[in-house]
Amino acid sequence: MFQSILIANRGEIASRIIQTCKLLNIKSVAVYSEPDEDSPYVEEADVAYPLGGSRVNESYLNMDKIFEIAKEAEVEAIHPGYGLLSENASFARRCEEEGITFIGPTPEVIEKMGSKLSARTAMEEAGVPIIPGTNTPVETAAAAKEIANEIGYPVMVKASYGGGGIGMEIVQSESDLEKAIESNAHRAEQFFGNGTLFIEKVIEDAHHVEIQVLGDHHGNAVHLFDRECSIQRRHQKVIEEAPSPLLTEETRKEMGEKAVQAVKSLGYRNAGTLEFLVDENQNYYFLEMNTRLQVEHPVTEEITGIDLVEQQIRIASGEELAINQELVQIQGHAIEVRIYAEDPKTFFPSPGTIEDLIIPKEQFIRNDQSIKKGFKITPFYDPMVAKLIVKGKDRAEAISRLETALSMYKIEGIKTNIPLLLKIAANEAFQNGNTQTSFIQEHITNK
Repeated sequence: MFQSILIANRGEIASRIIQTCKLLNIKSVAVYSEPDEDSPYVEEADVAYPLGGSRVNESYLNMDKIFEIAKEAEVEAIHPGYGLLSENASFARRCEEEGITFIGPTPEVIEKMGSKLSARTAMEEAGVPIIPGTNTPVETAAAAKEIANEIGYPVMVKASYGGGGIGMEIVQSESDLEKAIESNAHRAEQFFGNGTLFIEKVIEDAHHVEIQVLGDHHGNAVHLFDRECSIQRRHQKVIEEAPSPLLTEETRKEMGEKAVQAVKSLGYRNAGTLEFLVDENQNYYFLEMNTRLQVEHPVTEEITGIDLVEQQIRIASGEELAINQELVQIQGHAIEVRIYAEDPKTFFPSPGTIEDLIIPKEQFIRNDQSIKKGFKITPFYDPMVAKLIVKGKDRAEAISRLETALSMYKIEGIKTNIPLLLKIAANEAFQNGNTQTSFIQEHITNK
């Protein structure tokens, strides 16, 4: 087991990793930018080092500075959290070169799964169903039209690299396709340095369901069931729950087995997530793989009782998985909501100082956060400031508890999306499990 770990991240995920480090008696080393100097995770860590700067490229993406600190602190491993450097193959490779363990998969697997095109090919080879479309780049409008006519409209134009909804556009007809190809290639090049695009069939009225997997260095792999992440705005997840209200037990079992099959085919190690689109007839199609810990990992932890960060650390240290697939059981239902510092009507970020803060702390509530009264929310980072997680014996009880918890949550001084979350929780379609990816557009009005 490692004696010390540097956490190359910030905010609530840094606090989350520190929590498990304490349980395992591992020294936690935090890093922080100038705006984060007063962040709670900095105090929670055993030791913290300044990165300087305000913007991410000056601080949390500054690899040279991070490795300088790692050497000074004499850490054995680096946990990247999620976002930032977590799926950066160059960072993982640099860890290898510096003799520091990267708590995640190999650089080669990160690269393969980092391209949605190569990921599609790898999943198809592993026997996992993929969305109808192309496994090669679309280089001309004429080629795009030929593919779209073959698979049928509507189609999704997608950037092969990147995420967050950037470089993605649904196209309803051939007349709009050429413009979509041009504009999204430009955006992908601008944001990700790579304008490669491909085309997939749009799976209408789909649910976004993902499977949590773990793989070790000894060829063992397990799945920890599914999460439903369909409540999204602008392709960004807002509410996640486990298990999915859509899946039958037969589909759940089959998807889990396919996910484990993929892990073994890839030689994947550490925690990962296979994301799928599932239609109303239980047909499922691979969407992408996240080669890191997910923001929504707490709901899986709540229904399985398994600490995913602990598993990540144990796997990275070379331990063999001690989890038996047959013994992993779903226990109750869990829901997570992401609390954003943003205007709930426009979704625009809302930086400012937290003037008052009331975080509910009932027995059925889990809070993953790293904020406090007087803390300044800056415009430099992702606007998510906290995650609220509730658990119940079933989905109905979890939703009831979610409404209670949200009504108790108070953040003054900045705008948040809590009013939007309350609307969703109270919505009859959500309560009935009708949680397609188009849910917010169809059921929620921002008035």
